[in-house]
Amino acid sequence: MALTVIEHIEHPLAKGNLTSDGVQWSAEKTTSTDGYETVEEVTVNPPALGAVKEFEFGLTCAVKSSGAAESVLFKWQVRNSGGSWVDLHPEVTRSPNASAYQEYTYSGRFKPVADFNSVPFDLRLQIKSGAAGGENAMGKTKNSSYVRVIYAAS
Repeated sequence: MALTVIEHIEHPLAKGNLTSDGVQWSAEKTTSTDGYETVEEVTVNPPALGAVKEFEFGLTCAVKSSGAAESVLFKWQVRNSGGSWVDLHPEVTRSPNASAYQEYTYSGRFKPVADFNSVPFDLRLQIKSGAAGGENAMGKTKNSSYVRVIYAAS
């Protein structure tokens, strides 16, 4: 029996009004806490077309700080719908005095693991301030971000 590979691609983040240049951003999330807060969270609900072989991500966000003393930290996370969160990459630190938005894109393939191995699934961007000193950390997600699910169907 031959193995058939099926894929599903979608752009689940930063939806809203159309723009003249095609670039859309989610609502800006601002926090001054040193605990992670969610910038945007979506449920990705592609059709179940077989066993999930791997996931591919191209996730873009922008972060900045309101002042010169504190850094901004962020990470992308996923989970089986309603399950425990799994980090897609290690925590990233944007250095202090980052008052202009800096874009970051994290992309690549991700093999299924415990707590993230099925559809539908949840995806989110988390940010926090580098310290609880009163400066704000700000973040947003970009509409060019995508998710690709690759299935093995027999």
